[in-house]
Amino acid sequence: MWESDADWREAAACSGVESDIFFPASEEESATQEARAICAECPVREACLSYALTTNQSAGVWGGMDAGERRRMRRRLRDRERRKAS
Repeated sequence: MWESDADWREAAACSGVESDIFFPASEEESATQEARAICAECPVREACLSYALTTNQSAGVWGGMDAGERRRMRRRLRDRERRKAS
């Protein structure tokens, strides 16, 4: 759907928003709440999350998920692939 990273980033709800909102000092719910609210309304949320997962973004809120949530998601996806392979 998107030809390049720049395409979906231009359509992102966070385009033009201060990046520190998406990279808070902690991953506590209160620190990520504003970023998650922006992501919830974003038309490219899935593309953003996919980018973060495939490029192993280790910090910040991407596609509505913080780094810990993305780590757990990657782990579940790896486990699922291993089960399929066996």
